[in-house]
Amino acid sequence: MALEGVVGIGITKRPSQQCLDAVENAARRAEPEEGTVEQNTTPWIARKKVTALAISLVALPVLMTTVSRRDSPWTPASFWPLATFARQEKLLGGLLVPGFDERSCLSRYRSAFYHKNLTRSPSAHLIERLRQHEALQRRCGPGTEAYRAAAARLRSWRRNGTKDGVCRYLVLVPYRGLGNRILAVASAFLYAVLTDRVLLLNGNTSMGEIFCEPFPGTSWLLPQHFPISNLQNLTGDVRESYRNLVQNDSAASLVSRLPYVFVDLDHSCTYHDKLFFCDDERQFLRRAPWLVMRTDGYFVPALFLNPAHQDELDRMFPRKDSVFYLLAHYLFHPTNKVWGLITRFHSSYLRDSDERLGIQVRVFDGDTPFQHILDQILACTSQEHLLPDVVTQEPPRLSMAGARSKVVLMTGLSSWYYENIRWKYWQSATATGEVVSVYQPSHEEHQLSGYTTHDMKAVAEMYLLGMTDKIVTSGWSTFGYVGHGLGGLTPWIMFRPENHTTPYPPCRRAKSMEPCMHGPPFYDCRAKHGADTGKLVPHVQHCEDMSWGLKLVHPE
Repeated sequence: MALEGVVGIGITKRPSQQCLDAVENAARRAEPEEGTVEQNTTPWIARKKVTALAISLVALPVLMTTVSRRDSPWTPASFWPLATFARQEKLLGGLLVPGFDERSCLSRYRSAFYHKNLTRSPSAHLIERLRQHEALQRRCGPGTEAYRAAAARLRSWRRNGTKDGVCRYLVLVPYRGLGNRILAVASAFLYAVLTDRVLLLNGNTSMGEIFCEPFPGTSWLLPQHFPISNLQNLTGDVRESYRNLVQNDSAASLVSRLPYVFVDLDHSCTYHDKLFFCDDERQFLRRAPWLVMRTDGYFVPALFLNPAHQDELDRMFPRKDSVFYLLAHYLFHPTNKVWGLITRFHSSYLRDSDERLGIQVRVFDGDTPFQHILDQILACTSQEHLLPDVVTQEPPRLSMAGARSKVVLMTGLSSWYYENIRWKYWQSATATGEVVSVYQPSHEEHQLSGYTTHDMKAVAEMYLLGMTDKIVTSGWSTFGYVGHGLGGLTPWIMFRPENHTTPYPPCRRAKSMEPCMHGPPFYDCRAKHGADTGKLVPHVQHCEDMSWGLKLVHPE
């Protein structure tokens, strides 16, 4: 069973129960028994001083021991000097709100103790907007009178037309792999916050089984029997699509006669679809009570190019490289079953190491393992000094006691890369004297997106990658984007090979921990013409792994 608790700030291992008992007993002896009266104040003061000294002497070795060990989660309440800190930290600086049933979703308030201190703290304005959005979700979400009225209007639109209601909605249809869906949800949520829309997720995915509800007192899952059927099969060719609206001169009047507006943001969508990223909502989208959005990726960088949103986004995210990190820690809390996978693996293999390195392997050329991919991994970790070299001759070392330990966490569909790297450090000693251990939680061999068990393992591995100290990821991989984004880690990105050849250089340190937008617009919203959108503002630049993609960076 994993020990839950605080990570960081020097206290890195749970004190032994014997030490805790000594502290508690000393404190108990220092207090007069209930109903007694002290007769002599001088001895009482003396005894207090002696007791305080005794407590200090008992607690000091515990502190000295624990600060020297690798961070190990433990229950905050078990060591009272840190209890106040733990209560503050579990809310992630105000990102989360108290009041949820902790037992129903253990990860919500405990995941903070498995990471280092917050890489980026939420701004006061972001916290304010989140509280406002939570109130909106409670007021208009499933089960409310407002939702029933809005759904009824949508159902009977042919007879009555659509009338403006109190609440407006964004129905998201995420698809493709789990990494794609997580990035899509984070992007759609930010858009919903910016435009005051209730976010509802299409329920025909595993999202509801692998993540807890993020909003207090309501659900973000689209109820069954929603009036619009076949959401998964909608395309930009339908009459209600944004693509068709923007090509119509009377779009503002036309939208009031449509039951909903469909926004197709597939990574390969058309020029007219991508004009959505320039829409300021004042033209006609505000008149649409229902938006249905289909997307498979991270479109947040495009929102930062829209003049209508720039001021608000600047206030919400003073650090431009913190968007996904903060949104992910607000939205994505693994269910208890998934959290168990995470904490058991962490306790068994990661907890007591001196350093942890994550290596995420994604191969786009099939499921067969390739030698050039293995060569690329080894070249990257060697050239960037992430893993030590090995020696051919066994060093005359009599004992490994006190040697520095490094754990390598590998994730990927194939176990072949893991087995080769593990064998390298098993058959040969390291030149530095470090002890290198290599682990891989699962190897499914084939991607099975949408299968709940497969997705549970994938989420667990993403979170475990985020618990490492340094990380190497595969270019173009949304799985890797989520892994390093959850951990607030700026990755070393391995470039996608061409012609089955190891690229040179094999990898590069990223400019930020933000994910890459694979299908960006090439349109300047201000100038109203085509443009290189990676050069319009200093905080939106092209990605390291995809030259035409866009990512957020924080210009220094």
